[in-house]
Amino acid sequence: RNSLLSFGAPHLSQVAKEDLEQTAVLLCAPGKGISACDESAGTVGKRFEAVGISNTEENRRKYRQMLFETDGIDQFLSGVILDPETLYQKSSTDGRLFPEVLKSKGIVPGVKPHLKVYELPGTNGDTIMQGLDSLALRAREYKKAGAKFAKWRSPIVIDVNSGRPTSIAIRANMQDLARYALICQSEGLMPIVEPDISLSGDHDLEIAVKVNIAVQSELFKAMTDMGVYMSGATLKSNIVNPGKDCLQSYTVQEIADANLFVLRQSFPVAMKGNNYLSGGQSLRQAAARLSAINQVKKTDPWNLSFSWSAAIQLPLLDLCKESGELEIEQMSKLYKEELQIASRASLGKLNDLKEAIITETEPRAAQQYIDEVLREIKPGSPNTA
Repeated sequence: RNSLLSFGAPHLSQVAKEDLEQTAVLLCAPGKGISACDESAGTVGKRFEAVGISNTEENRRKYRQMLFETDGIDQFLSGVILDPETLYQKSSTDGRLFPEVLKSKGIVPGVKPHLKVYELPGTNGDTIMQGLDSLALRAREYKKAGAKFAKWRSPIVIDVNSGRPTSIAIRANMQDLARYALICQSEGLMPIVEPDISLSGDHDLEIAVKVNIAVQSELFKAMTDMGVYMSGATLKSNIVNPGKDCLQSYTVQEIADANLFVLRQSFPVAMKGNNYLSGGQSLRQAAARLSAINQVKKTDPWNLSFSWSAAIQLPLLDLCKESGELEIEQMSKLYKEELQIASRASLGKLNDLKEAIITETEPRAAQQYIDEVLREIKPGSPNTA
């Protein structure tokens, strides 16, 4: 029989809940991930300047247009996170706003609504993100501009010697993430929550696991305590790794086991999936680890995929070093190839798992590595081995 009962989030209508959950389902489509294109003008500027490109609004628009209009990316992407500047920019191809361009490809557009981090007093350097006070108004405007979801990042650093992260910082950041999620849902945006534990430090994998569990369990408790509709929210967490200066080496298999262990401690089954951030890893490192995680996953209910920025975009910009100009054609080709590798990793179908040592340094996304992986892919079947 039909039931009129509605469990959880009584402040939301049934229609609102269904819309939020549908967005979560679309973003967590197997074999697809999210392209993180939400860097601020300042961050993009640093990347441009490193390869000799002028940081103008038009160059940023032209660069983002390549990321959105490359043919075939809809095979590998379910969503794209935009910076507010990009949300209101238009394509020079047909004059449409970028959210409309993405929607026409079946890709869900989202936005980054948080502002800047500031230091939390009395914590030896822990930080917290700004932007909650005006979030409802901005979320309403972003929704009108075409965004269907939002993503809020709360950065956390592990520093054993200084006692970080402090319990105060964990609690404050995770409560803010929960409040952000609650506000976004009330304005019709599906929230992605991003507790981002930095790769910096010399801590080992055991400490990383302990801190990640503490952070994520605090987050999900705060979300449920505040009445967030969990089926209408998704996660974007760091891949659980030892610090980049850790002297101990770990295999890809050990990293995969650690990540599944962390998720199994508190990640709600109501949430559809987790799109891992790259967080300073190269494409090869991030893809190998994501693929191994999905090979280990077995009966776990979540879709585990990617939402990468630097791992994918820095190799694109490297193509511009000689000319100091945006090499759109070359960048578009490489971008699609990188997304194809990320897609295979999200399905656990990368066979090249030789990258085992976390502390090694390597060039980002060497073309040789990309070519090796793509040679294994059968023509016409981008998401199958």
